[in-house]
Parts: sequence; C-alpha cells; structure tokens
Amino acid sequence: MAKEIDRVRAQSALAVIKQHPGMVLFVVSPVIIGLGLVWWLVSPTLAVLLFIGAVVGGAAVLLLNRKQ
Repeated sequence: MAKEIDRVRAQSALAVIKQHPGMVLFVVSPVIIGLGLVWWLVSPTLAVLLFIGAVVGGAAVLLLNRKQ
C-alpha cells in the first residue's frame, strides 16, 4: 500500500510540473539567480559544483523523507 501512495504522489508531482511550468520556474528561480551570480562573480567551476551539490542534496532530502 505504501508503494502505491508513493507512486500516486510522484504522478501528482509530475502532473503539477507539466501543468504549471511557470510555477516551478518561480520556485527554482532563486537558485538559478544565485548560481548565475556565482558563475559571473566567482567562477564557473564553483557554480557547476554548487549546482551538482544542490541536485544531490535535494535528491537526498527527498529520498530520506520518503522512507520515514
């Protein structure tokens, strides 16, 4: 039963992303702006590393919350 709930939540999240891409862009825009500023002011390499860290960190948070 728990796997069915996770599947339903995942499908619902994908449906929201497909129906409201502007809302998703609004939510993610501070991260995009921050990475752009780091790219411009500090170094492109650091911006890429921060992007990878944000993706891995976000995935870890989602996966850890899913198991609880």
